[in-house]
Amino acid sequence: IFRSRNVSGANVVQVLMVAGMYGMFFLGALYMQRVLGYGALEVGLAFLPVALLIGTLSLGFSANLNMRFGAKATLLPGLFLIVAGLALFSRAPLDANYLVDILPSMVLLGTGAGLSFPSMMTLAMSGATRSDSGLASGLVNTSLQVGGALGLATLATLATTRTDNLLASGESTASALTDGYQLAFVVGAGLVIAAIGIALTVLRSEA
Repeated sequence: IFRSRNVSGANVVQVLMVAGMYGMFFLGALYMQRVLGYGALEVGLAFLPVALLIGTLSLGFSANLNMRFGAKATLLPGLFLIVAGLALFSRAPLDANYLVDILPSMVLLGTGAGLSFPSMMTLAMSGATRSDSGLASGLVNTSLQVGGALGLATLATLATTRTDNLLASGESTASALTDGYQLAFVVGAGLVIAAIGIALTVLRSEA
């Protein structure tokens, strides 16, 4: 089934995109708790706009855009929005104000993911034959899990290493943690930029 250009391309794009997103969710939650002092409920509420936007856009809006403009044309703006959200989040300071420094990132990430996930599924499935449709769907779901696991491991390791080095050089804990998280968000944005490059060169819109 990987002989299909869109199936393989969509899976690679999803691995890279999810790697950045999952790393952001985990490390962003740690940033809010360990640097900003948020409680568990406050962290959940902080991420609520992402979930609401993904759910809202996935209910039909993204599908309508796919039908009107094509899945690839819908996916690319979504990926760019995710890059913008991660890049903006990487600038969140030690004393971040939620409405000013965090909420805009959440809106960008939620909108981008809400556009991207349905589009990637459309592209992956459009490249599969009827007999391979179940396998194609399974591969997309597998790449989701693999991307999340690899992204979390990679970004968490980078953040921890950066933080440890800064602590060893005399930086305060809050400053070292923030710098480590910011590095992870920048790298996450880079992974999604790589996904954009693959989407532009490999994927072919069939919807």
